[in-house]
Amino acid sequence: MANKQSLMSDALKWELAKELGVNDIVATEGWGGVPSRQCGNLVKLAIQKAEQAMIQNSNQ
Repeated sequence: MANKQSLMSDALKWELAKELGVNDIVATEGWGGVPSRQCGNLVKLAIQKAEQAMIQNSNQ
């Protein structure tokens, strides 16, 4: 079995899930229970946060 490495920490995933209001689904059903549209929104939000962090880091 291949070693699967995550690009996002579990803490970040939970933070994003809370922001989008799907943390209850994750808590009860796991990440597989999150609808695909919401998964796309999670990725979109993660990208936005990464871009914001890059901008803040470049301004320092």
